Amino acid sequence: MIDDRLQASPARNLRLAARRGLAGRCPACGKGRLFRSYLKPVDSCASCGEDLSQIRADDGPAWLTILVVGHLVVALVLGIDSWAGWPLWQAMAFYPTLGLALCLALLPVSKGLFIGVIWAGEPAPA
Repeated sequence: MIDDRLQASPARNLRLAARRGLAGRCPACGKGRLFRSYLKPVDSCASCGEDLSQIRADDGPAWLTILVVGHLVVALVLGIDSWAGWPLWQAMAFYPTLGLALCLALLPVSKGLFIGVIWAGEPAPA
Protein backbone atom coordinates (compact mmCIF):
# COMPACT_ATOMS: atom_id res chain seq x y z
CA MET A 1 0.00 0.00 0.00
CA ILE A 2 2.69 2.51 0.98
CA ASP A 3 4.97 1.47 -1.89
CA ASP A 4 2.18 2.07 -4.43
CA ARG A 5 1.66 5.59 -3.13
CA LEU A 6 5.39 6.40 -3.26
CA GLN A 7 5.74 5.08 -6.79
CA ALA A 8 2.71 7.03 -7.99
CA SER A 9 4.14 10.39 -6.85
CA PRO A 10 6.13 12.32 -9.44
CA ALA A 11 9.90 12.34 -9.02
CA ARG A 12 11.64 15.58 -8.09
CA ASN A 13 14.60 16.82 -10.12
CA LEU A 14 17.71 16.26 -7.97
CA ARG A 15 20.11 18.41 -10.01
CA LEU A 16 17.73 21.34 -10.21
CA ALA A 17 16.99 21.18 -6.48
CA ALA A 18 20.72 20.97 -5.69
CA ARG A 19 21.48 23.99 -7.89
CA ARG A 20 18.70 25.99 -6.31
CA GLY A 21 19.92 25.02 -2.84
CA LEU A 22 23.48 26.06 -3.72
CA ALA A 23 22.11 29.45 -4.76
CA GLY A 24 20.23 29.80 -1.45
CA ARG A 25 16.83 29.55 -3.12
CA CYS A 26 13.78 27.37 -2.52
CA PRO A 27 14.41 23.93 -4.05
CA ALA A 28 10.81 23.74 -5.27
CA CYS A 29 10.41 27.01 -7.18
CA GLY A 30 13.85 28.66 -7.15
CA LYS A 31 12.34 32.07 -6.34
CA GLY A 32 11.95 32.28 -2.56
CA ARG A 33 14.88 32.64 -0.17
CA LEU A 34 16.06 29.48 1.58
CA PHE A 35 17.48 31.18 4.70
CA ARG A 36 16.00 33.86 6.92
CA SER A 37 19.38 34.48 8.57
CA TYR A 38 22.93 33.20 8.19
CA LEU A 39 22.12 29.48 8.69
CA LYS A 40 18.48 29.49 9.78
CA PRO A 41 16.25 28.04 7.04
CA VAL A 42 12.76 29.40 6.47
CA ASP A 43 9.78 27.30 7.58
CA SER A 44 8.06 27.67 4.21
CA CYS A 45 8.85 29.35 0.92
CA ALA A 46 7.47 32.89 0.66
CA SER A 47 6.94 32.44 -3.07
CA CYS A 48 5.40 28.98 -3.54
CA GLY A 49 4.49 28.01 0.04
CA GLU A 50 6.54 24.77 0.02
CA ASP A 51 6.93 23.43 3.57
CA LEU A 52 10.66 23.24 4.36
CA SER A 53 10.35 23.04 8.15
CA GLN A 54 10.81 19.26 8.35
CA ILE A 55 14.12 19.17 6.43
CA ARG A 56 17.04 18.63 8.81
CA ALA A 57 20.55 18.92 7.36
CA ASP A 58 22.18 18.29 10.78
CA ASP A 59 25.98 17.81 10.57
CA GLY A 60 26.27 17.16 6.83
CA PRO A 61 26.99 20.77 5.81
CA ALA A 62 29.68 21.17 8.46
CA TRP A 63 31.31 17.92 7.39
CA LEU A 64 31.31 18.93 3.71
CA THR A 65 32.62 22.42 4.47
CA ILE A 66 35.50 21.14 6.59
CA LEU A 67 36.34 18.51 3.96
CA VAL A 68 36.52 21.07 1.14
CA VAL A 69 38.22 23.85 3.11
CA GLY A 70 40.75 21.45 4.62
CA HIS A 71 41.83 20.23 1.19
CA LEU A 72 42.05 23.77 -0.19
CA VAL A 73 44.02 25.21 2.71
CA VAL A 74 46.45 22.28 2.92
CA ALA A 75 47.06 22.50 -0.83
CA LEU A 76 47.73 26.23 -0.49
CA VAL A 77 50.03 25.69 2.49
CA LEU A 78 52.08 23.16 0.56
CA GLY A 79 52.11 25.24 -2.61
CA ILE A 80 52.84 28.65 -1.10
CA ASP A 81 55.27 27.43 1.54
CA SER A 82 57.48 25.74 -1.03
CA TRP A 83 58.24 28.94 -2.93
CA ALA A 84 57.34 31.89 -0.67
CA GLY A 85 59.27 31.00 2.47
CA TRP A 86 57.13 33.16 4.73
CA PRO A 87 58.20 33.68 8.32
CA LEU A 88 56.40 31.44 10.80
CA TRP A 89 54.40 34.28 12.37
CA GLN A 90 53.08 35.34 8.98
CA ALA A 91 52.01 31.82 8.02
CA MET A 92 50.41 31.30 11.45
CA ALA A 93 48.34 34.46 10.93
CA PHE A 94 47.39 33.90 7.28
CA TYR A 95 46.36 30.24 7.04
CA PRO A 96 43.96 30.06 10.01
CA THR A 97 42.36 33.33 8.91
CA LEU A 98 41.97 31.96 5.39
CA GLY A 99 40.50 28.71 6.71
CA LEU A 100 38.01 30.55 8.93
CA ALA A 101 36.93 32.89 6.12
CA LEU A 102 36.44 29.98 3.71
CA CYS A 103 34.44 28.02 6.31
CA LEU A 104 32.16 30.98 6.99
CA ALA A 105 31.66 31.57 3.26
CA LEU A 106 31.02 27.93 2.30
CA LEU A 107 28.87 26.78 5.22
CA PRO A 108 25.59 28.40 4.01
CA VAL A 109 26.28 27.16 0.48
CA SER A 110 26.79 23.57 1.62
CA LYS A 111 23.73 23.76 3.90
CA GLY A 112 21.65 24.95 0.94
CA LEU A 113 23.00 22.05 -1.11
CA PHE A 114 22.05 19.53 1.57
CA ILE A 115 18.56 21.00 1.98
CA GLY A 116 18.01 20.87 -1.77
CA VAL A 117 19.19 17.27 -2.06
CA ILE A 118 17.15 16.15 0.95
CA TRP A 119 14.06 17.91 -0.43
CA ALA A 120 14.52 16.21 -3.82
CA GLY A 121 14.92 12.80 -2.16
CA GLU A 122 11.59 13.03 -0.36
CA PRO A 123 8.50 11.76 -2.16
CA ALA A 124 6.41 14.54 -3.63
CA PRO A 125 2.91 14.89 -2.17
CA ALA A 126 0.30 13.07 -4.22
